[in-house]
Amino acid sequence: MRIDDQIKILCIKSDLTISEIGRRLNKTPQAFSQKIKRGNFTIDDLQEIAMVTGCKLECNFVLPNGEKIQLSEEEKL
Repeated sequence: MRIDDQIKILCIKSDLTISEIGRRLNKTPQAFSQKIKRGNFTIDDLQEIAMVTGCKLECNFVLPNGEKIQLSEEEKL
């Protein structure tokens, strides 16, 4: 699933609009909407989105055998 689709699902489940999330990020609704269309997000961007929506962002590498290597907060920054 693409990141833009995931953010749209987050909006629905968080009962927020894309415009509202953009405003909470101190971006214009148009700028944030364009960023979503481009799908150009860093881990820091995603962490900020999680913070303003009251969510927790988890990042992992998942090996073919199912083992997960979770990135710590220090590694994400």
